[in-house]
Amino acid sequence: MKNMTPQTIAIIGAGPVGLAAAARALERGITPVIFEKGPVIGQAVRQWQHVRMFSPWKYNIDAACRQLLLASGWKEPDGESYPTGGDLVTQYLEPLATLPALQKHLRLESEVIAISRVGFDKLKTAGREDAAYEIRYRKASEELILLADTVLDVSGTWNTPNPAGANGLSAIGEKQAGDHISYGMPDLLGTQKSRFAHKRVAVLGMGHSATGNLIDLVTLSKEAPETSIVWLVRGKDAGKAFGGGANDQLAARGALGAEIKQLLESGKLTIETGFRLERIIQTKGGIKLQAGNDTEKHEVIVDELIVSTGFRPDYSFASELRLALDPALECPPALAPLIDPNEHSCGTVRPHGAAELAQPETGYYIAGMKSYGRAPTFLTLTGYEQVRSIIAEIAGDHEAAARVELVLPETGVCSGPSDTETAPPASCCGGAPVERADACCVADEKAKDAGESGCGCGCGPKAEQEPQNEKVMAHYG
Repeated sequence: MKNMTPQTIAIIGAGPVGLAAAARALERGITPVIFEKGPVIGQAVRQWQHVRMFSPWKYNIDAACRQLLLASGWKEPDGESYPTGGDLVTQYLEPLATLPALQKHLRLESEVIAISRVGFDKLKTAGREDAAYEIRYRKASEELILLADTVLDVSGTWNTPNPAGANGLSAIGEKQAGDHISYGMPDLLGTQKSRFAHKRVAVLGMGHSATGNLIDLVTLSKEAPETSIVWLVRGKDAGKAFGGGANDQLAARGALGAEIKQLLESGKLTIETGFRLERIIQTKGGIKLQAGNDTEKHEVIVDELIVSTGFRPDYSFASELRLALDPALECPPALAPLIDPNEHSCGTVRPHGAAELAQPETGYYIAGMKSYGRAPTFLTLTGYEQVRSIIAEIAGDHEAAARVELVLPETGVCSGPSDTETAPPASCCGGAPVERADACCVADEKAKDAGESGCGCGCGPKAEQEPQNEKVMAHYG
């Protein structure tokens, strides 16, 4: 027998998706216990509080959380305006977390360090599904235990950025040169301005975080004209970074790509394509970034390197559980075909929920940004739909769990997964057109057959763009 209150869910992470999960649990009569290793809620979001999101408020507020807040007299922000990460915290997450209904379930400065089943190691099977989850966590210097019926891991990936090395490992010398390296999106125009002003700065990566950094550096160079900027791209073509432009249903996201393209064409920054970083050497004149091999090296010398190559999940605290993960993306296997940038290159991921996110360990789910593993373009709105479905499944409402209650904005980008292919893969926009030579995909073909101008996905028969290898940090979940 489980020695606990029936239907207790342990939620790991007090970010937007974690708090949404708690609100959904309360709706269903399930008791949430929310673990946050930081001293405040939204700890990771606060690390990019200076970043303006390219999704407006209407895409960043969970429906269940909205109802709780409105009942307390909260004034909802304008749905069409664009918050920063800081706005998301102060105008939404903090008011939400201080509601008595949620606040009493929060455990701050409580880091989950291990999870298992009571009386069961990973090997033992008989009776396993009936055993409670044992959550071990550290608060101050003390190790404590909580028992729960189910577990939802929404701990994110912020604390585990991908390294600079081109092969998934740290570049040789990367750790030693750590004082000259930043990851993600540093506050280039605010708290860290003095570190980068009048310096030679390289930005490695080609996703939205990288392009955002480049735009901020160009802005900084207007005030500090000695600042020089080089963009390092591993692939041979940076076209993917330009996004879907006017076809993107998130206008600010489309504008980001258009702006970086314009800055590149104006010569305000330089670009090095095919730059697969292998080694970082500290010298008196800065740090030397080496790409290539012993017979053919390509070198760039800078003062600072910003690594914006995405993030990866950390499953170390769940090592005693039976998890199934895609071998490449490190995400739930059923989700992989929907988000794999090698196959699904539109960047738009269809809504999904409990069925795709369940694990072999009954009652254990991975959601939020962590559910995407190493894949890109996670939207907060996607996370809200994930946990709505998961909580419904836990409550036994299988019909609601299977129902789709979300329509996502299209990215306006649809391209093949490699430099050599000339048509979208089968999982993207329906695949290659069947008959029409003027269509770029099945969706475009159907739209034109119906007398429309096209589907607006923005793909083309010769779109040579490498898959994006970075999460959209402005949509952190």
